[in-house]
Amino acid sequence: MDVVVIETPQLGDRSYLVHDGSVALVIDPQRDIDRVESAALAAGVRITHVAETHLHNDYVTGGLILAEKHGAAYLVNGADPVSFARTAVADGDVFSVGKLSVRVVATPGHTHTHLAYVVREVTDDGGTEAVFSGGSLLYGSVGRTDLVSPGQTAALAHAQYSSVRRLADSAHPEAALYPTHGFGSFCSIGPASHQDSSTLAEQAAHNHALTDPSEEHFVAELLSNITAYPAYYAHMSPLNAAGPAPADLGIPDSVEPGELRRRLLAGEWVVDLRHRVAFAEDHLEGSVAFEYGNGSNFTSYLGWVIPWDQPLTLLGSHEDVGKAIRDLARIGIDSPDAAVGPSGGAALAVLAPGTPRSGYPHGDWSLLLKERAQDDVVLDVRRPEEFAASHVQDAVNVPVYELLARMTELPEARVWVHCATGYRASVAASLLDRAGRDVVLINARFKDAAGAGIRLVP
Repeated sequence: MDVVVIETPQLGDRSYLVHDGSVALVIDPQRDIDRVESAALAAGVRITHVAETHLHNDYVTGGLILAEKHGAAYLVNGADPVSFARTAVADGDVFSVGKLSVRVVATPGHTHTHLAYVVREVTDDGGTEAVFSGGSLLYGSVGRTDLVSPGQTAALAHAQYSSVRRLADSAHPEAALYPTHGFGSFCSIGPASHQDSSTLAEQAAHNHALTDPSEEHFVAELLSNITAYPAYYAHMSPLNAAGPAPADLGIPDSVEPGELRRRLLAGEWVVDLRHRVAFAEDHLEGSVAFEYGNGSNFTSYLGWVIPWDQPLTLLGSHEDVGKAIRDLARIGIDSPDAAVGPSGGAALAVLAPGTPRSGYPHGDWSLLLKERAQDDVVLDVRRPEEFAASHVQDAVNVPVYELLARMTELPEARVWVHCATGYRASVAASLLDRAGRDVVLINARFKDAAGAGIRLVP
């Protein structure tokens, strides 16, 4: 058995190609299936089975598309209410993928119908095993249980406690564990894992879901650590149940300058992918900043902040626009228009000559100390739990994903915006600038604030 890991760090997830050297099972593929196909081609294997652990809440699946394209069996829980043909599976089912035996294990918790898969080499000595746990047992944690319904969160948390223990007993202790979530996905509880690999035995020794002898204590702890998740999650499970169409990853022709200006004047969403400092110094009036960079924050926060199903135009280099289109397709934002130009400051003049420009000051914590006036507002756009742990004295907390709805709560004064690294602050500053507010971007790490002389509480 060989397991090829296909990472999506932009969403904190992993997909898997599991094969015997000839045929392969794919588990939890994302919508841009060309990555899976490339992995199969490199391994010299044929995809015969595609399996879902659950109807995903944080991305659009590529499972149906991949299975249909390769004539593979598409394994989905028979209890899931889907609108497409699938090979229905249930707890205890066993099937073969070449020389591999695959057993289905019901693991409700992350969702009611969640499944895990135990894969074993069929050999005379029993062979090695691997467990593909989806959003059940993760590295150091478990999948969150509040995505189905607020009223069912506690019941699913109890189910999660039982499920992960059953799963841990379903294979040899030294079986490798391969979760889908837990690498930065908001589908997991607790901080992102920095582990590359683990086993059931290691999790049994260190994972609180397996070491806590009290189910009630585990559930209370899990519920107390549930935090906000991206707004676009509400649309993912219905899209996956309906059967997603193939993703169009092509880069469209650049919109004409006049049309780009019309969109800006009409208040449409024009997303500038350049670095946050370049945006602060000079940007098209009415555009917003979602720096692409390595894409690690781009997808989740754009899908969280910008209202769903709105016309979207991406502004940036050919490379960044192409990457952004792929990332957005993974969360169901299809075929955005684009204004594609050269990298650097020349892009604006080329893409939208004569269009009004804007900009706002930016700096580190020393700028705040030096220039903040008495009536100025310090706006912290981190999540509430980050703010509660420590914040700038007298700062106001409005999470970036709530800013559009709560902007009128801010006093009519200059607003100094910060977050943990500068990324969310840049998004928030651009939204405030778009609304005509006087804003300054604090492009600095929060952990450096105290050392710079900023008074923090508590």
